[in-house]
Amino acid sequence: MNALTKWDPFKEMEDLQGRFAKFLGLSPTRVANGEKELMTLAEWAPSVDIIEDEKEWLVKADLPEVKKEDVKVNVQNGVLTINGERKFEKEEKDKKYRRIERSYGTFFRSFTLPEGADGSKVSAEFRDGVLKVHLPKNEKAKPQTIEVKS
Repeated sequence: MNALTKWDPFKEMEDLQGRFAKFLGLSPTRVANGEKELMTLAEWAPSVDIIEDEKEWLVKADLPEVKKEDVKVNVQNGVLTINGERKFEKEEKDKKYRRIERSYGTFFRSFTLPEGADGSKVSAEFRDGVLKVHLPKNEKAKPQTIEVKS
């Protein structure tokens, strides 16, 4: 006697997606309690705001639950680089994760310094999950008010 098997095209799409992600070196679909989690974020990059005033450029990066020791700021060859890692919490014996949507792991952001930025005077501060990188402007890049004489 032949058994009929129900064909699920979405299952084949998930399998294909998983093989493609593995080929690209991305994280596979998460599995918990025998159920597959459809939403998977393989990488993450912190959100960044860049603000300019007459004295400097300010780069603000959101890094919640990242320790100061796990963040590095570097300026080299006219490029500002911010990298680090947000570590995944260890699952405790009496707690089970039912959904994981936040991204974990290493991150990397790089920005070309704007014309007129003084890369030798860059400073950074980290407080309340926000990294602030200050890029001061060169004296010649700052706007100057010129008195008009009659």
